[in-house]
Amino acid sequence: MRPTALLFLLLLWFSLFVAFAVLITLLVTIFLTGQNKLSWNLITNFPSADPEEAGARPAILGSVWAIGTTAVLTLPLGIAAAVHLEEFADRKRWFNKFVELNVQNLAAVPSIVYGLLALAFLSMLGVTNKNIVIGGALALTLLILPVIIIATREAIRAVPREIRDGSLALGATPWQTTWRQVLPASVPGIATGSILALSRALGEAAPLLVLGALVYITFDPNGLLSGYTTLPIQIFNWTGRPQEGFHELAGATSILLLAVLILMNALAIFIRNKFQKRW
Repeated sequence: MRPTALLFLLLLWFSLFVAFAVLITLLVTIFLTGQNKLSWNLITNFPSADPEEAGARPAILGSVWAIGTTAVLTLPLGIAAAVHLEEFADRKRWFNKFVELNVQNLAAVPSIVYGLLALAFLSMLGVTNKNIVIGGALALTLLILPVIIIATREAIRAVPREIRDGSLALGATPWQTTWRQVLPASVPGIATGSILALSRALGEAAPLLVLGALVYITFDPNGLLSGYTTLPIQIFNWTGRPQEGFHELAGATSILLLAVLILMNALAIFIRNKFQKRW
């Protein structure tokens, strides 16, 4: 092996080692900090001025409301846009090229920008209280919509052309071919990309803080127009408190959030391996 190639390989291994060391250190620190607060009180109790009685119940329910609403808003729109761009749009038209370029660029925009866009949109509609479930879901929808469009397009593109040609040769229309052949064959890729995108939305706090997200609520969110908070915002709040008990609560809530994210990623891997077809 040439010296330059060996040096490059060593640098790659060193970078990998540093990344894993930082990750392991962070995980161990969070676990040691929050292990004493991992109890049912964390899930069932409301926030309190006393760290011994405080819990993250509104944040858990708020995260469920926000992510559920985001999924309802994002998945139909993202999948439909991807199907149109990949199956029906004329790729030679400048407008379609312009849309494709912007979708790819929007996937790399910082999340706080989407919070500002959602804030401007709600202000334009005359919404005074912007810390509502539908407002947060709108910001998260803008955040992950490009990711879902790109993931869905890649899944559709992976379906062999012969399947489309065979369906069309048997008399099916382009829409029937897409609905009955292409989309079912793309489900594993679409589901995997969607779950990973929703996992990202679950861990976001910046766009919700821009909308004025509450950091201390003592009620359960009960609708799209209800006030809410989420797990990342609750962690942000407790981390800034001076008492050590709140730091332990932040660590325990981080473990809870991490467990949910790992479960969502595991579900994505399961769906991909279970239903993936090899052509």
